[in-house]
Amino acid sequence: MKIAEVGNIIEFKDGLQGIVEKINENSVIVDLTYMENYRDFDLEEKTVVNHKNYKIIHESVNV
Repeated sequence: MKIAEVGNIIEFKDGLQGIVEKINENSVIVDLTYMENYRDFDLEEKTVVNHKNYKIIHESVNV
């Protein structure tokens, strides 16, 4: 299992996507406003996702 880094875009829970803002020991904090339609889901702007429950769909490029 690869752990996401800050700035990565992850997918979790039936297609929700977000940008990783913080990495914790067992989870990441994700900004859901990355999704254009996030307001349609009636969700908070941020959520916590366990490392076991997401996949990285785009890695950030650190220069």
